[in-house]
Amino acid sequence: MVETDIIIIGAGPVGLFTVFEAGLLKLRCHLIDVLPQPGGQLTEIYPKKPIYDIPGFPEVLAGELINNLMKQAEPFKPGFTLGEKAVSIEKTDNNGFIVTTESGLQHKAPNVAIAGGLGVFEPRKPPIPNLAQFERKGLDYMVKDPEAYRGKRLVISGGGDSALDWTLFLADVAEHITLLHRRTEFRGHLDSVQKVMDLAAAGKIDLLTQSEAVELNGQNTLEAVGVRIQGQDDLNWIEADHFLPLFGLSPKLGPIADWGLALDKNAIEVDTFDYQTSVPGIYAIGDINTYPGKLKLILCGFHEATLMVQSAFKRIYPDKNLVLKYTTVNGVNGF
Repeated sequence: MVETDIIIIGAGPVGLFTVFEAGLLKLRCHLIDVLPQPGGQLTEIYPKKPIYDIPGFPEVLAGELINNLMKQAEPFKPGFTLGEKAVSIEKTDNNGFIVTTESGLQHKAPNVAIAGGLGVFEPRKPPIPNLAQFERKGLDYMVKDPEAYRGKRLVISGGGDSALDWTLFLADVAEHITLLHRRTEFRGHLDSVQKVMDLAAAGKIDLLTQSEAVELNGQNTLEAVGVRIQGQDDLNWIEADHFLPLFGLSPKLGPIADWGLALDKNAIEVDTFDYQTSVPGIYAIGDINTYPGKLKLILCGFHEATLMVQSAFKRIYPDKNLVLKYTTVNGVNGF
């Protein structure tokens, strides 16, 4: 059995930063993740995607951010159970918890922090009849390696941040990009929308609004995308080597849904005082939780993790006076 101070379910960016904040309070952490390596979505889905809203980093690749978080956590020697799903959680006699993974490995701690992002993800797929025929043959639901598109003709479909960000990033990588969106207004950040508009005005990409991909064509691999433009009867065929329908991912809570926590749809309800769930001692931080005004941003998860570990400390040491110390004064080794 693994024994620690905080069991962290989810080894994504928020879970990793929790190790650092807990370490400053001399609390030990052990992380559990179904993926075979730390990093969560950032490592598994878009390691090369640039992130623009991490303080102090005008731009940082998702994979680079994870590497930095691992280095930040390293002095506090976290434990990892990777490639295993947390399937059950039970209370112990002393108000602690035992979390068991699918292999039967048990983890014991007085605190549990659920930092599982949005759970298990599946891509939202467009309703194109022969979609499955071209999967891994020119059709990709996420970008893992931007270099795979160097010098290629791309059709990207979507109106959110993912479609906009990858259009901007791949504009200097691909031979040509056509961005499709079935509406005239985009859901992404206004700055990204403006930059995409500027690229289109400069003739560096083709932007088709009120349009959507309805057919795919090719022999062994994708060769063209059939596009229906509102108000036009004829189908427009765009030659393409790759089609990227970036409509986001559909989350599922998985076993967490059966742990007796108060839920709101696919999220865990928490108290914003310390991000504790309806079960004392179990916290939820990052995209997995919900509360009034919730923003699903990594930096918000960092804030939630910081407050959560303060509460976890007090559960372990109720009689100790916790005094905030600044890392600028004490450094990391001074804690």
